[in-house]
Amino acid sequence: MTATDAGYSDILYEVKESVARLTINRPEKLNAFTPHTIKELTQAMWRAGADPQVGVVVLTGAGERAFSAGGDVSVENEDTFRAGEDSFDNLVKELYRAFRECLKPVIARVDGYAIGGGHHMAYVTDLTIASDRSVFGQNGPRVASPAEGWIVSHLWTVVGMKRAKEIWLLCRRYSAAQALEWGLVNAVVPAAELDAEVDRWCKEMLALSPTVLKLLKKSFDDSIAHIREEQDRFTILNQVNPGFFASGEQTEGAGAFMEKRKPDFSPWR
Repeated sequence: MTATDAGYSDILYEVKESVARLTINRPEKLNAFTPHTIKELTQAMWRAGADPQVGVVVLTGAGERAFSAGGDVSVENEDTFRAGEDSFDNLVKELYRAFRECLKPVIARVDGYAIGGGHHMAYVTDLTIASDRSVFGQNGPRVASPAEGWIVSHLWTVVGMKRAKEIWLLCRRYSAAQALEWGLVNAVVPAAELDAEVDRWCKEMLALSPTVLKLLKKSFDDSIAHIREEQDRFTILNQVNPGFFASGEQTEGAGAFMEKRKPDFSPWR
């Protein structure tokens, strides 16, 4: 059975053969997300988690250029970062809570760029399967986007502390082959074979005990819950630089990105 829901504006939602497929549908923006996009993804994740017909969830991006280029820089500003319950920070954390608490395996199907917030979305999911033309990396320091807390620190549980710091502190780009070598992804295949590979992994898990899969997923998550809970108790940005947005540093980073020039952060050194 295939069930497709056209009731979303930024994503596509489809259930087919016990797999829920969530697609960020903003290819003209390299599937960069806005707060509204995150709200739709979160609602769809809770929906898939509650659907007894769904055994596995696949998260992907529309088109062949990008899984997701992260947060849409054109809407990233102090308002979207500090908008209370609707802040980027809170909305993304709620999405990742939905990833965890649905207790069904969540696969990131990556084809093309997985950058910034798109990159953390790929490494926070349970499994990541990528095409050989995919590119991975962070963008926070490059555009002065104040990433913080467990969304950042979770990466060391995936690739180790030194690799995680390199990925975040240098903002380099990594090929799919290198991502596989580092353990950032589980499998890499030619783009033409990506859907077949994702389907194969889905079918393998759908043949297994759903309750045991839930136990395993919760066991892994509980092992690092103390880190997440501790870092969610406070805002690191307020400790490091409470005047960050007023200082102009974030404006320089976002502006340079939009103007396709190299930012000059020397005044804030």
